[in-house]
Amino acid sequence: MKLPALAALLLLGAVPALASVETPFEWLEQVSSERSMAWVQAENAKALPALTGDARFAPLQADALAILSARDRIPTPTFIGGMVLNFWQDAEHVRGVWRRTTLDSFRSDNPQWETVLDLDALAAAENANWIWKGADCRPTTHDRCLVRLSNGGKDAVEIREFDLTTKAFVRGGFRLPEGKQTVEWLDADTIILTRDWGPGTLTDSGYGMVVKTLSRTDLRKAGAPLGYAREVFHGESKDVSAQPVVYRDGTGKRIVLVNRGLDFFNSAWFLLPEGGGEPQRLLLPTRSQTHGYLHGRLIVSLQQDWNLNGNDYVAGSLLAVDVPGLLREQARTLPASRSPVPPPVADVLYTPKDRQALDPNQIAVTENRVVAVQYDNVRGSLVSFRREAGSDWEPDYYTALPNAAVSLVATADSGDAVFYTEENFVTPTRLMLAPARWGKSTAIKTLPARFDASTHVVEQKEAISKDGTKIPYFIVHPKGHKHDGQDPTLLHAYGGFQLSKLPVYDPILGKLWLERGGTYVVANIRGGGEFGPGWHEAALKANRQKAYDDYFAVAEDLIRRKITSPRRLGAYGRSNGGLLMGVALTQRPDLWNAVIIESPLLDMMRYHLLPAGASWIGEYGDPTIPAEAAWIARYSPFQNLKVGVAYPLAYITTSTKDDRVHPGHARKFAAMLAQLGAPYLYYENTDGGHANGADPTANAKRWGMHYTYLTRQLMD
Repeated sequence: MKLPALAALLLLGAVPALASVETPFEWLEQVSSERSMAWVQAENAKALPALTGDARFAPLQADALAILSARDRIPTPTFIGGMVLNFWQDAEHVRGVWRRTTLDSFRSDNPQWETVLDLDALAAAENANWIWKGADCRPTTHDRCLVRLSNGGKDAVEIREFDLTTKAFVRGGFRLPEGKQTVEWLDADTIILTRDWGPGTLTDSGYGMVVKTLSRTDLRKAGAPLGYAREVFHGESKDVSAQPVVYRDGTGKRIVLVNRGLDFFNSAWFLLPEGGGEPQRLLLPTRSQTHGYLHGRLIVSLQQDWNLNGNDYVAGSLLAVDVPGLLREQARTLPASRSPVPPPVADVLYTPKDRQALDPNQIAVTENRVVAVQYDNVRGSLVSFRREAGSDWEPDYYTALPNAAVSLVATADSGDAVFYTEENFVTPTRLMLAPARWGKSTAIKTLPARFDASTHVVEQKEAISKDGTKIPYFIVHPKGHKHDGQDPTLLHAYGGFQLSKLPVYDPILGKLWLERGGTYVVANIRGGGEFGPGWHEAALKANRQKAYDDYFAVAEDLIRRKITSPRRLGAYGRSNGGLLMGVALTQRPDLWNAVIIESPLLDMMRYHLLPAGASWIGEYGDPTIPAEAAWIARYSPFQNLKVGVAYPLAYITTSTKDDRVHPGHARKFAAMLAQLGAPYLYYENTDGGHANGADPTANAKRWGMHYTYLTRQLMD
């Protein structure tokens, strides 16, 4: 076969860079071509009858739709100017309504909502396929917002200025055409943004590398308003992106930064001086994230060790950095053996212990506090850091449910109130309010039980990976199961980008799988962030196989314990987890009888050529470099499909409008399976974007098809 031959040549060093080599089915990378879409429709015509025609599909879809459109869901709140806003979808509001109420009303059992923007009405009036992507409201006044609208769920959005007072788009206000763009309010009449400004302004990853400011005065000038924007920063095409970041502390003091993304994980941070001038590089570690501005200090989490003139800070720490002090210290010329060590320019708020980590995506700054989510052996809790005058930073820990997943939801735009959630596999989500004075948290809303959890128990176990590393996993299984290898079991994992898989309450999984007798397993494999930066780095680039070995070790442990067997074991993952599924199918087809490969990366020899693949080179490596191409080729699923292998029936699914992970990956993989005569089902949603669910009805169909497939393969 052609593909195994290519992979073999690459491993032998005979192919300097596969980017220049034509591979089969490349025509399927043409997203909307007539030929590609004809292929998609033909594949859908085979998959739809097989899944939606199954007698079990209709009740599964109905259960999913009831959950997704239920009126007693917890409304996800945001604070804007003393009000609580929420975006809501249900059977009557398929696209959704943006609405608001007071905090007191929100806390009641029957909040009185006022509609601010009806997206269904807007889409109908404009004959457009608008999908809500959020809004950013200007500070201090909180009366104008930049609303993000997506055509069909794409990451690319159109941005329009909206007036919360009149509940209408601002005539002559800021309006930015569709694009992948990052926009911040600089002040009441100026925005700072990065986007496609024309030729030479995008990175190889397809994101903006030029940051400009645009004022309200510019909008009134003749011609195209974007042409009057003033450049304040210029990155390089090899970067991932350049993005503006604006923070304000409780006093209104502002700091303006630019994050120049060197790769997906490494950034160079620049300070844009007030009043103009050249950007100043802040010599923070390139693997660090900023989270806000408090009492004149920049809150920074470290993803690598840092030594600044003799002061050491370890990876996983949370710091409050004195920016003027940092600029002074990094400008000094210091002898290598300087003594004494200069005073530190950063306060340490948190240093992790073994098997502990702060989630870097769950750190926020209020008017007087820093709040974060900590995980201890994958069990979450909320922690708040405060500092009284003349004292050290002190943590306040808030107890949570056993085996909990905790998530920050919203912080007040004035004061210290915080909404967060806590939940676990069998306990419905609770929306908590941590008040301004940081007394006891209060449960504001509790999700009604969506499935009968009394039938299952939760355990945490460990598997031993190929290199001896202990890999924890959660198992949710029926009480009193017989350990006879007959439990229909779904094994889920992700294993990349420092994203953790947590013990969350999943109503659809519970109703469509657990309640019907299924077992569910979440594997905390390397590549994720469960135990901090080191857990992620252990599976980066050349070490990618370790994540896959971890996943296989959990599967083998489940079989060894006679919880399940290959006949009853299924695998599910999406996006990077879809890549994991492709590897699971090609490397260990003997372990599963079902594999759901959703929104996947699969052709890893060409992923960097497809939007927005080049941005992930920091995670996977660069196929244009022969040494890196060699170890990518060893696991790339598309290149490792082989003749004569007994593959289980795979279910491959993606979206035509996925502009994050190109649908060509899934298409080509299915086409190669067809050429090999291997069994598969392929379905492509023509809407929905990377999330594969533009509205509750479409999402219910998606989940109904997923669980129909799993039921057929594992329960029959």
